[in-house]
Amino acid sequence: MLDGSILQKLSAAHHPSQSSQRPLSLGVYYKNTLVALCHALEDYTLACDSQPLIITAFQRGKWYLQEADRYREMANAAQQIVILASGDTGFGEHPTSQCDNVALVELTPEDPVAQEWHLMILAPTYSAMVLCQELSEADYGRDGLPQDDLQRKFYGFWTFEADLVKEVMHLAIDHIGSYDLPLQIRLRQQLNQIDSARSQVPPQLLEEVVSKVVTYLQEGQKNLGRVSSQNDFLDHNLLSNELQAFLRMAQIIDLMSPEHEKAPVEVAALAEMIGQLLDLPAWQLKRLHLTGLLHRLGPLQGAESILEPSKPDAQGAYPACPLSCALLPGAQALRTMPRLRAVAQIMTHQTEWWNGMGGPAGLAADDIPLESRILGLAAYFQGLIGSVEPPYGHDVTLKEKWLARLESALATCQQESGDRWDPKLVEVLTLLVSGLSQGMGLVVQAPKLTNGLWLLDALPTEDQPLPLQSIGATHGA
Repeated sequence: MLDGSILQKLSAAHHPSQSSQRPLSLGVYYKNTLVALCHALEDYTLACDSQPLIITAFQRGKWYLQEADRYREMANAAQQIVILASGDTGFGEHPTSQCDNVALVELTPEDPVAQEWHLMILAPTYSAMVLCQELSEADYGRDGLPQDDLQRKFYGFWTFEADLVKEVMHLAIDHIGSYDLPLQIRLRQQLNQIDSARSQVPPQLLEEVVSKVVTYLQEGQKNLGRVSSQNDFLDHNLLSNELQAFLRMAQIIDLMSPEHEKAPVEVAALAEMIGQLLDLPAWQLKRLHLTGLLHRLGPLQGAESILEPSKPDAQGAYPACPLSCALLPGAQALRTMPRLRAVAQIMTHQTEWWNGMGGPAGLAADDIPLESRILGLAAYFQGLIGSVEPPYGHDVTLKEKWLARLESALATCQQESGDRWDPKLVEVLTLLVSGLSQGMGLVVQAPKLTNGLWLLDALPTEDQPLPLQSIGATHGA
């Protein structure tokens, strides 16, 4: 990373040796991916219910001119737009540049920000950011610079995290001050006003913006065509970011409940381990792991609790509907991505009960998809114990309390065996708890968001239907 660049300053502030803040999850993005991402995030500002502050870096003025008409429309909905780029012919002459709330900052050629591609959006209920730096010629290695502009590579990340967007905006505003001090002062005031008015992001908004991101990325895939083998790399980069969109959406939901922030990775580890004990195939284990990471998306848009069953109607009946129906609106966004349609089904039916008294469809016994049964039990057990990882250190009292919670959580699941939970799954959970109490460890590790494509590698493009099967049919018991 270039010294003095915004990405370098942020990375230094989040370095594990310098800060207790969560390290950044950085990755490589092709230009075509960044175009789709930025267009989706920019377009959502038009639906924002409050005027956002937007700061963007285009590298060169000519790239801004290609987007200037879009930015004129955005200016009608924004409080302020600031555009950083090195000057080119026409940079300041486009009509958008004459808008009262649009400010141009012409970067000097030696400014490291002139090698960066940034988009920062902050409003009281909407935040998004792309923060990237173009690879140097030396970074490309022996192949040298790409011939196709779409194959240019950038290093960085994107996010919906409002606190991170605000932190980067402060860095950008400090940088702007070396060019335009009055603008810097005005931007600080606007940022403070937005920050004081910030409120929790509505889950429905998250779903809408993620759906837009996925749609734009999918359009990018369609536009690529299959004219060369190199396009496979561009296509995979787009697909990876579709998955990233959902993982980042789940991350925001987790950050809203900091006491449960580790729950998704622990649920994913528990579900995958149960699947291993059932001898499920590798592709199904991957799907279980991914569903565990995303499982809290299912009850968005008003579901009271992920583990509260639906209520029957006046006649005591549950709504009869096939497994592919849109039972939980929060899982709907996942269905825009073909490889995640089965994940959406698993999440939707994780609250079914073995005796048929759960919801949302009132399925019973082996009619409940196996992965839904596993996910539901893993999420419930993790919620009871709080953490599947034993306390570190030599504090015997803490270890004893953890073991007591472990046994208590298992006892609760055992009491509900045959009613709420599949009895055979509870037997598997009993075996797993025995191992945990004797020192067996689970691989509980947060995913690197920019490198999550391995979770989809073994899944078919159009996800196969969920197997409605008994455990015995799965592993020969």
